Amino acid sequence: MKRAAALAALVVAALALFPAPSPPTLSEATTGDPALAKLVRSAAGEGGYRGLSVALVEDGRIRHAGVGDTGGPDPRPVDQDTSYELGSIAKPMTGMLLASLAEEGLSPGTPVREKLPGVRFSDPAVGSATLAELSSHRAGVPSVRVTPLSFLRSYLYVFAGQDPYGAAGTRSMLDDAAAVSAEGRGEVAYSNLGVALLGQALAEHAGTGYEDLLRARILAPLGMDSTVVLGPDEPLPAGHAHGEGKNGLPMEPWRDHGHAGAGGAVWSTSHDVARLVQGVMAGSAPGADAATPRFDAGGDERIGYGWFTTRHGEREITWHNGGTGGFRTYAGFDRASGRGVVVMGNTGTPVDGVGLRLLGVEAPDDDGPEIRPLVFALTFPFAGLGLLWSAFRTPGLDRVSVASRVLYGMLFLGLGHTAGAWGVVPPFVWALGAGVLGAATAAALTRWPALPLSAKPMRWHTWLSPAIPAALLIGFAVVLVT
Repeated sequence: MKRAAALAALVVAALALFPAPSPPTLSEATTGDPALAKLVRSAAGEGGYRGLSVALVEDGRIRHAGVGDTGGPDPRPVDQDTSYELGSIAKPMTGMLLASLAEEGLSPGTPVREKLPGVRFSDPAVGSATLAELSSHRAGVPSVRVTPLSFLRSYLYVFAGQDPYGAAGTRSMLDDAAAVSAEGRGEVAYSNLGVALLGQALAEHAGTGYEDLLRARILAPLGMDSTVVLGPDEPLPAGHAHGEGKNGLPMEPWRDHGHAGAGGAVWSTSHDVARLVQGVMAGSAPGADAATPRFDAGGDERIGYGWFTTRHGEREITWHNGGTGGFRTYAGFDRASGRGVVVMGNTGTPVDGVGLRLLGVEAPDDDGPEIRPLVFALTFPFAGLGLLWSAFRTPGLDRVSVASRVLYGMLFLGLGHTAGAWGVVPPFVWALGAGVLGAATAAALTRWPALPLSAKPMRWHTWLSPAIPAALLIGFAVVLVT
């Protein structure tokens, strides 16, 4: 039995190296300005990127560089026209809409309920939140509404890379806003839902849809022709980058167009966002006054209508970042030096530090992995250890429990593959876990002929022991392939 287990461990572990997790890395592909590309690679270091599209605004001109590739089934070098999910950089644009409309008479102190009279807010404090408070995250509105469905989607996001918002439209977003309660009004507490609500209120004020308002007032005047809000059935932009988690898990595009004001379903390019940065920094963009710091955000940070301003020593950087399932973005500028930067990446690794270094600001490295994915990587693949111990040491083993433990081992091996911190933990650790499960299965099978069906009297619920992990394993596989 020991020889069979050892042989199975070696064979399975060796074979498991082929489907083992493959965390993202920057390829040698380079486009655009070679000197800037060299700076980008230096600023990015070794950590967790697939393809970075970067624009540097300096001396009144825009330089571009792309390093790495788009990922996906047909990877191509990224460049200034490669589309990425923009994420929360849309929030400053919603703030600019507010500033632009304020120039025409809309009061930023207007309660949101006055612009959305059809929404019945369960908490009057949400309805009385002003447009300025929503834009500066001071309305006390939570970032998301927590429901059993949102809780389930959060797990599907972690373990299968699915859209946690479930392609939520405008009606769904408004229903969420109507159901939540406000807490801590007047203090800056980041809120996706609050800014999405603001975007819809501004669209209602203008008598149009949010995307049409954004295009007419911000995108078209700045020449941001490649920036779009995608509906649930619209195709992704041609030649787009493919998003991945930090561990290489392909991430589903976010289709939450109802949250477009906060960044949902918005796609753009580094070239387009560089035009935004250039216009805001020069003060010539519509609603550029949104970048003016108005409220204290704690520490060395202040906020205007969507734009943050942070002091780094003697310098002030005005900025915003973005993050969706498989994308991270950063846009920032130093008005005093006239230098701005845009960084777009197609993995879950933050790009803020890259942007700050390109602006000449010292920035710490990424904080490293969260504890949860690190635990997943170091424990889930080794679920077979229990069966391995039982196969050698437990006299009361039976066939039902063997089947159950093998199925659970396969399930946790899969969950560890998709949710583990494989950018930090070497992927061969996952293969070792597969080898352990192979050894445990082989050892149990050598005892199989002598094992009873069940060590306890058979009942209908006895079959639940293998049926539950089998159902979960099938469901997990279906989610991954659909």
